[in-house]
Amino acid sequence: MIRIKGHWPVKCTVNGEMVTLIARPGDTLLRSLREQVGLTGAKSGCENGDCGACTVLVESLPVKSCMMLTVEVDGKSIVTIEGLKGTEIQEAFHENGGFQCGYCTSGFVVNAFALLEEKPFADDEEKKNWLSANLCRCTGYEGIKRSVDAAQKKVQKRDKDA
Repeated sequence: MIRIKGHWPVKCTVNGEMVTLIARPGDTLLRSLREQVGLTGAKSGCENGDCGACTVLVESLPVKSCMMLTVEVDGKSIVTIEGLKGTEIQEAFHENGGFQCGYCTSGFVVNAFALLEEKPFADDEEKKNWLSANLCRCTGYEGIKRSVDAAQKKVQKRDKDA
């Protein structure tokens, strides 16, 4: 990586497209995705890793992008909520009312997508533990749980038919 006057070029893949981010000292992945790539689905909720509204996938693993420095993703693959359009989990959240105000929704969708890709037959306890990394401040979690359960059935059917 070549340093250019306090800035570092960071080459990575975002939603399947190669991009070069220009990282300044202290820039978080969340800030770079929002300001440089224009992907605003990941939200800044707490800026300390507690709420999960900023969750994205880095190398298929859910990470809180407010806690990851941009320079850490050099050469890596990133998927944001915008890259999950048309997936079973996104459709299930829409069909089952898995959101209220919508602020936390992208984090839940990204995290649930990672869960179902990793463990399509996760039991209720595994789903609860996995999704506990995300907070919803305006409602209970029933709509979210319903959405994840519905998506899980779709993923299981997809995998069975494949």
